Amino acid sequence: MEVTRYLRPHDLLWIACIGVLAVFGPDRSVESIIFIAGLGTIQLLEQKIDFFQSYRGALAAFLIKLVLCYLLIGWTDGIQSSYFWVLLLPVVSAATVLDLLGASVAIVLAFGAYLSFWLFLDRSTWTVEPEQQRELILRVSLLLIVGFLANQLAAARREQTRKYQVAAEQLAEANQTLKEAEAAVRRSERLAALGQMSAGLAHELRNPLGTMKASAEMLVKNVESSNELAREMAGFISSEVDRTNSLITRFLDFARPLAVRLARTDLHEVLDSAVAELERHQPPLDVVIYKNYSSEVPPIPLDAELMERVIYNLLLNAAQASPPQGPITLKTRLLDDTVEIAVIDRGSGIDATHLENIFNPFFTTKSNGVGLGLAIVSKIVDEHGGKITLESEPGSGTVFRIHLCLV
Repeated sequence: MEVTRYLRPHDLLWIACIGVLAVFGPDRSVESIIFIAGLGTIQLLEQKIDFFQSYRGALAAFLIKLVLCYLLIGWTDGIQSSYFWVLLLPVVSAATVLDLLGASVAIVLAFGAYLSFWLFLDRSTWTVEPEQQRELILRVSLLLIVGFLANQLAAARREQTRKYQVAAEQLAEANQTLKEAEAAVRRSERLAALGQMSAGLAHELRNPLGTMKASAEMLVKNVESSNELAREMAGFISSEVDRTNSLITRFLDFARPLAVRLARTDLHEVLDSAVAELERHQPPLDVVIYKNYSSEVPPIPLDAELMERVIYNLLLNAAQASPPQGPITLKTRLLDDTVEIAVIDRGSGIDATHLENIFNPFFTTKSNGVGLGLAIVSKIVDEHGGKITLESEPGSGTVFRIHLCLV
């Protein structure tokens, strides 16, 4: 496994090519073989060492190979060397990794290094014939053509890779949206079933509760005033019936279809009304509410009464989860095509295992709760064509975000 990982089939082919070049090249001196082996080694290490995959690593590999090529050409007749074409190795390697500017600099350095051998010629004994001039221009042009072609092909490949990455991200986003939609459908189905059940159950319970309430009131009237225990028990019956009736009313509120009456409304006035309602809560809630409203938010279509109820419920939950004098922030901001309302507290937070069920009816973590408040909140937001999300961390607080459409 280790050999396959670090020595791949095309590596063996590359080693064979370098071996053929060393054995059958025009110069088989020890120095030439060392230079050629060095080129082959650097070429192999480029694919296996992470450093060479970076921009600096690519520059370092280019410079090392350029120096080895320069030594090989200088050792074998300089500007007349048959090894001039090995300069293609550093040029192509740099052109496939670097951008156009970096590739251009690499190409200029490569043919600059090659033309520098001109300085070592003895002008008194060596002259450049027209045919040799054309050959020299051809060699330099070859470096330019191959370098820019390699850079263009690499750029096209990088662009194609980028498109694939964008498509993969879009697919992942679409998959996540699909999962959220499936979860919303499942929740809606549960809500519909539980709503029908609660509506039927509520209607069936109201009749005997009415009888119990009337009987308790008659009992109070007919029991002698000296029988304190009987009067107290009758009072307990009456108060518990009232509490149960209140619970049934909440069941019906959840079960019955909402008659949403949309009208373009100042959202901040609705939020202020919810805050004022919370401040009138009995017993008083010991929290501090901060308003962070965006002046860019225009009037939006909503049912003011229902939306005030949503914000009040979220503020009440935040207050009940917050410590004394705990801060609660009510924030709005304008997004592309929606308005976001955020209710932020620094309270006890919600356990991660409960987040999926927090908007389900009859789910609650409160000892005296029935689990309908957030279910009704979610239903009202859904009826507005909006979306409610939750972020929470135990011990750090909770953020409810509501997104409502501008139109």
